[in-house]
Amino acid sequence: MKLTFFGAAHAVTGSCHCLEVNGTKILIDCGLQQGRDEHDDNALDFAPGYIDYVLVTHAHIDHSGRIPLLVKEGFNGQIITTRLTGQLMSIMLRDSAHIQESDAQWQNQKGKRAGREEVEPLYTVADAEAALQLIRTYEYGETFELCEGVKVRFNDAGHLLGSAALEIWATEGDVTKKIVFSGDLGNVDQPVIRDPAFLDQADYVVMESTYGDRNHEPPESYTEALAALIDDVFSKGGNIIIPSFAVGRTQELLYFLREIKNEGLVKTVPNFTVCVDSPLAAEATKIYAGDLRGYLDEEAIAVLQGGDDLFTFPGLTLSQTSEESKALNADRTSKIIISASGMCDAGRIRHHLKHNLWRPECAVVFVGYQGEGTLGRRLLEGAKTVKLFGEEIAVRARIINFKGLSSHADRDHLIAWAEHFSPKPEQVFVVHGDAPVTELFADTLNDRGIPAHAPLYEEVYDLAANTMLAKGVVLETKPKFGGASAASPAYVRLQDVSKELELLISRSRGRPNKDLARLADQLRQVMDKWDS
Repeated sequence: MKLTFFGAAHAVTGSCHCLEVNGTKILIDCGLQQGRDEHDDNALDFAPGYIDYVLVTHAHIDHSGRIPLLVKEGFNGQIITTRLTGQLMSIMLRDSAHIQESDAQWQNQKGKRAGREEVEPLYTVADAEAALQLIRTYEYGETFELCEGVKVRFNDAGHLLGSAALEIWATEGDVTKKIVFSGDLGNVDQPVIRDPAFLDQADYVVMESTYGDRNHEPPESYTEALAALIDDVFSKGGNIIIPSFAVGRTQELLYFLREIKNEGLVKTVPNFTVCVDSPLAAEATKIYAGDLRGYLDEEAIAVLQGGDDLFTFPGLTLSQTSEESKALNADRTSKIIISASGMCDAGRIRHHLKHNLWRPECAVVFVGYQGEGTLGRRLLEGAKTVKLFGEEIAVRARIINFKGLSSHADRDHLIAWAEHFSPKPEQVFVVHGDAPVTELFADTLNDRGIPAHAPLYEEVYDLAANTMLAKGVVLETKPKFGGASAASPAYVRLQDVSKELELLISRSRGRPNKDLARLADQLRQVMDKWDS
């Protein structure tokens, strides 16, 4: 009975773990690596024939985005998830495949002029279609036998419509262990979906730690804060640009904007226009307007019972074609533009940023996590200029971060979820967070008496004996801006040391100031010596 970590180990994206029971190999998620987490061009770390089943916690691409690649390379087993995750995957995997094909086409157009060999897309729309044929679904709370010695149950994780924490009972010989995979745990009091369900017992827990080092700001009235911003920006003739994930976050924003319209909270332009510029978001909104029995929170149920639609209102437009998207920037009327991608690294949002970032009367509103190395993170960290489509763009628009809108549980809620298990698990594996955060959150759990550690890539753990069989390795991430894709062994060693230094710094929080100052001085001396 073994557990191997193939992704989201000391990283935020690329979730992928393999549970082996009685020789049957079960993959829990198979997500794309994104941003600075990417390595080896997202190649699979194992032979697809090695895998018998795939269990999917939710539809976000960093948890499901390599499944078409798995199928392309020979996997033909069952892909099992919840009913609504299956529906969302049907649009998200097709969309991801289209992006893969478009990116390859663009690279080949450039490469042909430079005399380079053609590149193939990571996978195609046909591969995504083939993967969708393998999906089987269950509802929350249904316990089913996956294979000999393995039972599974999906529980509401409160992160995205259909998202689930997995309970897996694994029996090998006379040993039975219960393993829980948290997937992504949701924030509390989100619109539409329910709060994450607490689970009572587990021998092992694999849990996320995206916000394991901090708490969200105290809850506020999102409708009132957003309405005040709309009033202010529109009174100056500006636009509000909202980079948003097409699935989940966009629908939450529409829910809030419907409330703002219904309550008349915007005074300057009460009939203001909202443009959702994302074909994927439009398709996802149709699913959100479908059969949601067993997935909605009580407030959303009350809205539906009152005869209202959750996500539509006067003044809402959905842009499908690229021509419709371009027309938004040609029209000088103040408007809200919601567009993907949520971290600004691809998609139509980059065009809207190009046309609005330099305008001081405009505002860019972030409503979700911005990973390291992404354009969204650079804007939040105060970049004065950014390069878009080969052009240097000044950042003069207001940059606003609605932190409370995160769909991830924060530090305190993660701790509460972990502490709910009784008795305490034999081991908690902390994944799905930036490297320093995973280590810090593991230390936090250990300080509270819960055994925990942050596994590295390809760590192998014996669940029957509660021992590590193979220590993992620190991966070299893909360079984000320039630089060679390969490095000498000495350079890789230097990068490993830098990661260890980051962990040392994160663990030094709370030490006496004089010790911290001395460490900083010593590091500065080394840096000055080698930078001369």
